[in-house]
Amino acid sequence: MIFSNFYGTGYEALFTGITAVILAQITKFFVHLVWKRKIDLRLFTTTGGMPSSHAAGVMGLSATVGFICGFSSIEFAMAFGYALVVMYDAAGVRRAAGKQAACLNRIIMDIYKQELKEAGGKLKELLGHTPMQVFAGALFGVVYAYYMHLFFAHLAGY
Repeated sequence: MIFSNFYGTGYEALFTGITAVILAQITKFFVHLVWKRKIDLRLFTTTGGMPSSHAAGVMGLSATVGFICGFSSIEFAMAFGYALVVMYDAAGVRRAAGKQAACLNRIIMDIYKQELKEAGGKLKELLGHTPMQVFAGALFGVVYAYYMHLFFAHLAGY
């Protein structure tokens, strides 16, 4: 099997990071389905929501780098630093931009009274994450990376 050669390589880290994003997006759909009791297929491709797929991906990548290279390595420090920037952006800058978009949408509705299309369309409001959504995504990424590292070790015969 091709995945048996992934153990302890950059392929393992890359695969884990990318699949963590995909699984977090799928999880986001089901969390929304349970909490809101609505099917929203847009959640598979949009930003925002619980858990943060950005946090899951970068922490999955970082944790895998830590498992492979060691948590005191320069590679892990670089990956973790990158993860912190991405998670800060998700919970800080993009969340603030989403709040501003919601405020602007309300102002535009008051000015135009009907359609937002007259003003260029509705601005996307769900851009960022709450700190809890980022934390849940980060935890998801680390746990997923741990199990994937064990899985790849098993496939490689370790």
